[in-house]
Amino acid sequence: MTVIFLGVMVVLFLWHSVPVWRHEGFGYLFGKQWFYRAQEFGALPMIYGTVVVATVALMLAAPVGVGTAVFTAEFLPSRARLAVKFAVELLSGIPSVVYGLLGILFLREWVYEALTPVDPLSGDTVLTAALLLAVMILPTIMTLADDALRGVPSAQRLAARGLGLTHTETVLSVTLPQAGPGIFSAFLLALGRALGETIAVFLVVGRQDNQWPENLWSLRPLIEAGQTLTSKLGGSETNIAYGDPLHWAAIVGLGLILFVLTVTVTLAGIRLANRRAANA
Repeated sequence: MTVIFLGVMVVLFLWHSVPVWRHEGFGYLFGKQWFYRAQEFGALPMIYGTVVVATVALMLAAPVGVGTAVFTAEFLPSRARLAVKFAVELLSGIPSVVYGLLGILFLREWVYEALTPVDPLSGDTVLTAALLLAVMILPTIMTLADDALRGVPSAQRLAARGLGLTHTETVLSVTLPQAGPGIFSAFLLALGRALGETIAVFLVVGRQDNQWPENLWSLRPLIEAGQTLTSKLGGSETNIAYGDPLHWAAIVGLGLILFVLTVTVTLAGIRLANRRAANA
């Protein structure tokens, strides 16, 4: 049933976005300019912004999340573990708009002050959005990584200790490798959430169109305003586009791209998690 529903959504998005594919062709995916008044639609800078924000957020959250999971699963007593896990999971219950408001009130000011030596235009940057997303996906990584670690049979830990390994050596050489697929699936599921986050990113990313870097390996775009697929779809242009068939098709096309990215990453994470559970 879920597959049918996803298929219907893809067909619906494709149908409504046909005019922009006819107008732009593959230039819609790889074009670097978006000027709707000139009927020029290139989504590549927004795809770039989405991928960079989500990837940097994952890079920041993954070490903290896995480290916390190792600490709670392997070193804390049961009651303390449950207390820490409960406290971290509370973060996932906070609405996205609250995170966005906190980003406006505090985070973007802190980022601006920290980046003062490199003269940023404002605190609304790609880095600000990535930092905010890192906090938002942290509970997903920590909880799923903790479950993966706790799923490793205790007999393997005891065998490793019996061979003379210390507690830390057992964690590094036995528990983490065994839990590796589950931890990787946690990364994929967290990345899926980061790709689809809208309101928090919308409030702090700056929403600057056509931000394509001259050098893809440069760190400069991180400290400048950017645009993601979600921030574009969450803005006023969605309402403006509804009266113009071509413009509306371009907006729906962005939704299709975002949908495919998010669903692909999320399904990969779920499939990996299910395969691990089946092999356990």
